[in-house]
Amino acid sequence: MKIAFLTSGGIAPCLSASIARLTENYLNQCPDVEIIGYLNGYKGLLLGNTIPFPSSLKDNINAIYNFGGSPIGNSRVKLTNIEDCVNKGYISDGETPLEVAANQLVKDEVTILHTIGGDDTNTTAADLSNYLRENNYNLTVVGLPKTIDNDVFPIKQTLGAWTAAEQGAVFFENIVNENTTSDRQLIIHEVMGRHCGWLTAATAHEYRKRLQNLQFFPEIGITKEKWNIHSVLLPEEEIDFDKECKRLNNVMNTHDCVNIFLCEGAGMSTIISETEKEGGQVLRDAFGHVRLDDLNPGQWFAKQFAKRLKANKVLVQKSGYFSRSAKANQKDLDLIFEVADFAVESAIIGISGVVGWDEDNNNKLSCINFKRIKGGKPFNTNSDWYKKMMQEITQIEK
Repeated sequence: MKIAFLTSGGIAPCLSASIARLTENYLNQCPDVEIIGYLNGYKGLLLGNTIPFPSSLKDNINAIYNFGGSPIGNSRVKLTNIEDCVNKGYISDGETPLEVAANQLVKDEVTILHTIGGDDTNTTAADLSNYLRENNYNLTVVGLPKTIDNDVFPIKQTLGAWTAAEQGAVFFENIVNENTTSDRQLIIHEVMGRHCGWLTAATAHEYRKRLQNLQFFPEIGITKEKWNIHSVLLPEEEIDFDKECKRLNNVMNTHDCVNIFLCEGAGMSTIISETEKEGGQVLRDAFGHVRLDDLNPGQWFAKQFAKRLKANKVLVQKSGYFSRSAKANQKDLDLIFEVADFAVESAIIGISGVVGWDEDNNNKLSCINFKRIKGGKPFNTNSDWYKKMMQEITQIEK
């Protein structure tokens, strides 16, 4: 039996831990197993770049849980984007990425492939599995759902998202103190999330929980209201800009600052439309996704809000890379162990799919058929914890 690991897309606080747990399981259960990792995701698969996992790893496997990122590296490569793969030198003219990747798996004699990534990573893995099966090569592919956005259908909780929310809260715990550098200070905390606002909402929730541990001194201006969050902007909720500015002006006039948690995907269609209307170029990646770093939603909103709120100083800070590169916290580790253990069980008996809590099956831990996996799951803004938080936030200016 030969096992291969592949991590793809952006990093998340689960990759190293997932690989460690999978490795530990296989080395303990299958003494003769051979394990390799494809370097830098599908790029490494196309180029045949691998690294072996020695059996000696099991003696110190726990130390790997102290690391974020991925020991075998990531990349953003779409196997159905032939032109992009040719231009980057991953394949030659006349070749197709899917066939090259499949042939490499056959050449490496891989029998089980574990992909750790989002919907694009895992649906691509499904294409590979189907291609090989049609060509009489049996490959079991079991994916682990990685994304800090927590936006994969029908999976209730993706790996690494809880840690990212916690670390985003830690990040803002420092940044919020910048509200003392000026009067009428506007701080925008931009949080990752292309289509889904779960991470922004969860980060805000975690930050507000941390506020409960602080003692405030209103007699000298250190008030809970000033250190609180005053607005949360998500893609799932339509932004009534005039109404929000009116409310936030009251906050600014009362507390001398405004702190906004902005999901990077909030108002994206408006920003794209305005950018293109003004003759600007909207850049996209190999998957056709808008390159949000170039679009810069935080700066766009900062410009609009600063004018309306008469801010004397504006600060936009992004916690994305800080939070997604952290090591997994204990809550995520518990989930990672549960998912990785089930993934190994499924792989050994030849069941392919993506392992996770299945929302369509009473949140049962399952190996979910690849056909049911897709991205873009919106955050449920009717969640009780979110509605309660927003009710409290909107009362601050009063």
